Amino acid sequence: MPESKGRAKRAYTPPPKPAKAKVGNPVWFVPLMLALMVLGLLWVVVYYISGIHEFPVPSLGRWNLGVGFGLMMAGFAMTTRWR
Repeated sequence: MPESKGRAKRAYTPPPKPAKAKVGNPVWFVPLMLALMVLGLLWVVVYYISGIHEFPVPSLGRWNLGVGFGLMMAGFAMTTRWR
């Protein structure tokens, strides 16, 4: 009986690996986050240390506290997106 000829098999090539999604934040993210928190803290501290509440912006009056806490909250809000 004649022998059958085998089929030519291709060399195994593994499937391409999927590209990994870039995980993380841009380089500027963490410095900006920290800068907002520190700037807000400094804003509030300067407001309280200036006994006559003339600094940082005299026309804002007590709203200087709102500005300071707003800056700090913006920095803390950025921490939720930090990877």
